[in-house]
Amino acid sequence: MTSSNDAAHAIPSPYRASGSLHGQTVLISGGSRGIGLAIAVRAARDGANIVLMAKTGEPHPKLAGTVHTAARELEEAGGQALPLVGDVRRDEDVARAVAAAVERFGGIDVVINNASAIDLSRTDDVDMKKYDLMQDINVRGTFLLSKLALPALRASGQGQILTLSPPLNLNPFWAGKHLAYTMAKYGMSLTTLGLAEELKADGIRVNSLWPCTLIDTAAIRNMPHGDVMVQAARGPAIMADAAHAILTGGNLGAGGSPSGNFYTDEEVLAAAGVSDFSPYSLGAPEDQLVPDIFL
Repeated sequence: MTSSNDAAHAIPSPYRASGSLHGQTVLISGGSRGIGLAIAVRAARDGANIVLMAKTGEPHPKLAGTVHTAARELEEAGGQALPLVGDVRRDEDVARAVAAAVERFGGIDVVINNASAIDLSRTDDVDMKKYDLMQDINVRGTFLLSKLALPALRASGQGQILTLSPPLNLNPFWAGKHLAYTMAKYGMSLTTLGLAEELKADGIRVNSLWPCTLIDTAAIRNMPHGDVMVQAARGPAIMADAAHAILTGGNLGAGGSPSGNFYTDEEVLAAAGVSDFSPYSLGAPEDQLVPDIFL
């Protein structure tokens, strides 16, 4: 079985970068596997400094990779890596990660809010501990990491925050489908909306990114029938390329606002010149891919 990390690196990418993250310092939450790791590896290929904060310090029985194996992968890709075992729910862990990034690399240029928890249960069925977990990781964790990194992002002069969260779609369908998860993800998106406005004068760009289709990750594979579902998914590399285009401005062209956007991966890469997304797919024809939620 191909892991999501293998899938992230196996494809010949149709994306041609017009900018680089060389020398920039990226602090990412939950980047030990899946989409987060794919984004970090793409930045490392430019020669970026990556600070990884993730909970998995020891091997997990069901999930491949730890923060330490991820760091080795980043260094092999050409970047510098600082692995930190930490939890975005703990104020002291987040503060320590920000301080360590500044001490090791002299500052922070990019914050990527990738850590997230998911439970698609309906209201009758959702366990309140899982509800609290989603609120703590998705909403509070995104807010906290962004908040504590602000001084370093201001000092950067080119600071950016990128959060993996969906467009704010107030169609009642999504709230009625899985209310607890919808509130948690929309809380992340509201953080993007608010910070983009609040930080205009500081020159810090704040955006969100979301996939148009299902993405092959460990979280999906561990769901019932997950191995079947991912056959109609794309690999994490499409999100890595899209994040790279946003962070380097390669998707902006001659116009467009640099901040306050709720991007989709296809939208970003089309603006960066990609016209054929089929190389990102895991085998299913484009018209048979499973759409992601919230779109």
